[in-house]
Amino acid sequence: MLSNLTFAEPYTGADATAGKALVSKNCISCHAQSFGGDGSEIYMRKDRKVKTSKGLVAQVRNCNTNLGLKWFEDEELNVAKYLNQTYYKFTE
Repeated sequence: MLSNLTFAEPYTGADATAGKALVSKNCISCHAQSFGGDGSEIYMRKDRKVKTSKGLVAQVRNCNTNLGLKWFEDEELNVAKYLNQTYYKFTE
């Protein structure tokens, strides 16, 4: 029997692999310019803005809008899922 934790991860229908591709193409250069290295410090800093899974989606949507990326909602969720699996680890 599967554990309930299997279904606890947010962004259930999203595709983390597609999200990773979008992050690599659209986000890394700006984050690296602002935070140095490979840009991942933006996700791991102590004073990070994102504190919940809903906050992560809101931040991805904010970047999408401010940068004029024109991602669809499913693409925003793909990015959120990738970032969550890689950095944030929110379970709900």
